[in-house]
Amino acid sequence: MILLRRLLGDVLRRQRQRQGRTLREVSSSARVSLGYLSEVERGQKEASSELLSAICDALEVRMSQVMREVSDELSLAELAESAASTTEKVPAPMRPVLNPVSVTSVTGVPEERVTIKSPKEAVDVVAA
Repeated sequence: MILLRRLLGDVLRRQRQRQGRTLREVSSSARVSLGYLSEVERGQKEASSELLSAICDALEVRMSQVMREVSDELSLAELAESAASTTEKVPAPMRPVLNPVSVTSVTGVPEERVTIKSPKEAVDVVAA
């Protein structure tokens, strides 16, 4: 399950770290407790719109930019989740069927199986 509060926290943390700022500096500027800001960054607390606005102001970044990054992260997470559920339902691709090959004699290789190496891949051929 994708949690929006975790994605938002990740984006806020990255913004703060890009600026080389500490939690203490940002929490002081945003007038929010250090512990609460830490919980928001770790996705443990939901940030209200007022709190998010104060954090964005403290980081000197537009809320729309933060929400755009969250939206991008959400899209990627949804795609990854969708791909994971799709791969469980779709069988693995089958190897192509080759035309039969007649082998008269190959020294040191069992008569029923011969490996032919092509530039792209090795192909097992079963003699009839």
